[in-house]
Amino acid sequence: MSGLEGVAPSRILHWVNGQTAAATSGRSGPVMNPASGETVAELGFASAADVDRAVEAAASAGHEWRATALSRRSEILFRFRELVARNRGRIAELIVRENGKTMNDALGEVARGLENVEFACGIPHLLKGGYTEQASRGVDVYQIRQPLGVVAGITPFNFPGMVPLWMLANAIACGNAFVLKPSEKTPSASMYLAELLQEAGLPDGVLNVVHGDKAAVDRILEHPRIKAVSFVGSTPVARYIYETATRNGKRVQALGGAKNHMLVLPDADIEMAADAAVSAGYGAAGERCMAISVVLAVGSVADALIAAIRARMSRIKVGPGSDADSEMGPLITREHRDRVAAQLDRAAEQGATVAVDGRKDPATNRKGFFLAPSLIDHVKPGMQCYDQEIFGPVLSVVRVKDYAEAIGLINENPFGNGTAIFTQNGGAARQFQFDVEVGMVGINVPIPVPVAYYSFGGWKSSLFGDLHMYGPEGVQFYTRAKVVTSRWPDPAASKVDLGFPQVR
Repeated sequence: MSGLEGVAPSRILHWVNGQTAAATSGRSGPVMNPASGETVAELGFASAADVDRAVEAAASAGHEWRATALSRRSEILFRFRELVARNRGRIAELIVRENGKTMNDALGEVARGLENVEFACGIPHLLKGGYTEQASRGVDVYQIRQPLGVVAGITPFNFPGMVPLWMLANAIACGNAFVLKPSEKTPSASMYLAELLQEAGLPDGVLNVVHGDKAAVDRILEHPRIKAVSFVGSTPVARYIYETATRNGKRVQALGGAKNHMLVLPDADIEMAADAAVSAGYGAAGERCMAISVVLAVGSVADALIAAIRARMSRIKVGPGSDADSEMGPLITREHRDRVAAQLDRAAEQGATVAVDGRKDPATNRKGFFLAPSLIDHVKPGMQCYDQEIFGPVLSVVRVKDYAEAIGLINENPFGNGTAIFTQNGGAARQFQFDVEVGMVGINVPIPVPVAYYSFGGWKSSLFGDLHMYGPEGVQFYTRAKVVTSRWPDPAASKVDLGFPQVR
């Protein structure tokens, strides 16, 4: 399979019209193993002409794919689902090698991506329209949903297997042709998925993969034949994607950053809340848009909760994802690791207390881009560690006096991706889900990522666009509605009537 099965290829190519294709830009970048700091492959960056070839292949294949029976599309997706399940270990290995997360975490990512393929397998049911007989005398009205044509996805480094599956499964099932631009830091999982789709029977050209940097992204955003763009990444880039693509007449869903708060009420089970805070704060080295980065501790619960969190932090095993004993791997690049570590000094300068400094942990000195888990106490709004998305293994604790102060902080935050409350009081939980201005809410669940038959997305500066990703809203995003008004009258009864049509 294109040299991906053994040692890493010396150069990763594009995937266009069912085969690998070299980049023509003359530019490239390294693909690195964050656990070792070593280059594992060179990635050719796409020129505008390379993107154009991928779009043309998609447009050509898309005409026939749109006409393909729904049952046939579903059959291909079922086969693809089985191939992904059978090869999940290989996909996870590619994720571990290029992203650095642990094998267990990578396998979990693949499993959650598979859920979206399984949802898309039900496309014959999902695309059922509505029909109204006798809307007027002898007139029937019905609605159908049709594909957009060529659509594109731009995916992040932190979920190189799951997020492409979020996008491409629904897009292809709905009858579109898809152009995928994965992160240049983690490209190999997308290439492998393309090969598995071909093996499943997907016609050449329906899925194309191009690699690169801003030049490739900009060409996707401006290309006249691309009708819609899906994106997951940071808020500044999401805003740029949304503004540029919509200016070029495209439909856009752009998911941005987050600052997810976890509210712990005094009646919460402290041990369970501590387990959740550590799991959601330090899993995948904090490089999740749904990671808990702020714990809001109400009243007297703070000291006991922090003690329980610290006890658990000391037992986290930091190491390369290839090590079966590792629970947390490295950050994606040396530069990002250094930016995250600098937040600890800045927090102390601004009056917070660095309760646990991960830089002092021996694991941080490993070869690679490691930073052990860190904990900051006495954090307040206005501090950089609170106001900015850190995207690393740093958990901040804000001490609040009551529920009202906590809900105010969450709702005042410019991000609205995910949040959670820990309590044993059903009334408090019910009030929280009613009050909180956040798109995804967990009640005693720290990472409330919706299952595949709902949809994923936040509010406020965590989402640009009207529709959330995958699930029912994903089907809606990748199709457009058409309403047909039908009448089969007796020609002898036909006449001229200049009045506005009415129900008769």
